[in-house]
Amino acid sequence: MIDTGLDTPASREAWGQIFAGAFQGRPVTRVIATHLHPDHVGLAGWIAERFACRLWMTRLEYFQCRLLAADTGRPAPQAALDFYRAAGWDEAVLAQCAARFGGFGRMIHPLPDAYRRISDGQRLRIGAHDWRVIVGAGHSPEHACLHCPDLNLLISGDQVLPRISSNVSVYPTEPDADPLSDWLTSLAKLEQALPAEVLVLPSHNDPFTGLHARLRRLAAGHARGLTRLTHALTQPRRATDVFAALFARPISPDLLGMATGESLAHLNHLIGQGLASAERDAAGVIWYRQTAPEA
Repeated sequence: MIDTGLDTPASREAWGQIFAGAFQGRPVTRVIATHLHPDHVGLAGWIAERFACRLWMTRLEYFQCRLLAADTGRPAPQAALDFYRAAGWDEAVLAQCAARFGGFGRMIHPLPDAYRRISDGQRLRIGAHDWRVIVGAGHSPEHACLHCPDLNLLISGDQVLPRISSNVSVYPTEPDADPLSDWLTSLAKLEQALPAEVLVLPSHNDPFTGLHARLRRLAAGHARGLTRLTHALTQPRRATDVFAALFARPISPDLLGMATGESLAHLNHLIGQGLASAERDAAGVIWYRQTAPEA
């Protein structure tokens, strides 16, 4: 089994119907998780317990998932509130954030205390075929895709999606990170490692072909966003002030966290390239502005 969905009553009921029906009493012998997000690993521990099988996962994804899930039940740390205040959130939104803190772990059944590590380039035997692990980054720290040359299939997880660009965000645990660099490097890696005609099975939306063209469109889309963002920084801006430069639609409250994280990813990327600078004011808010590009 590859990825499991959120730990919700509806998901458990759906899996129960599959186990009793399509599986015809046969056991799950291995659970593979592409990455740590709850909609992918939420029921991995539950299924591994039910069938006494091993969870297979990359090391960074496994340990970071356990770290984030451990926040459940504790108050929101001051560092997290300061992080979002610096990005431009007001006190009312920060209070809502504090009340919701720990939601990540509430969507995940506890992971097994032991797991089997998978790594970039490793070959896994699944049924009658060999699958190669191709690791990407940016959307999550060590995301595993699986490619089977014999079947001409790529299980892409969230690393490549057909209709949307995967969220690439900065989080309070690493406020100065540049995940966008990791993301763009991963897109180039996938294009080099995989055939253009492979059939892609993504975790969201429909299967698709034309992988190389899709990878190039994704990279070009981020390049255009970075150009618009650079122009927007002719005046000092907070992270929450630059949404229009990066997103085609207004940001609703339920998308504020992802939009803020992605804005920060692009801002940090510009800072790393010497195209922007950041300054924190007396209230703890960070203001970004354009700098003259180096020769």
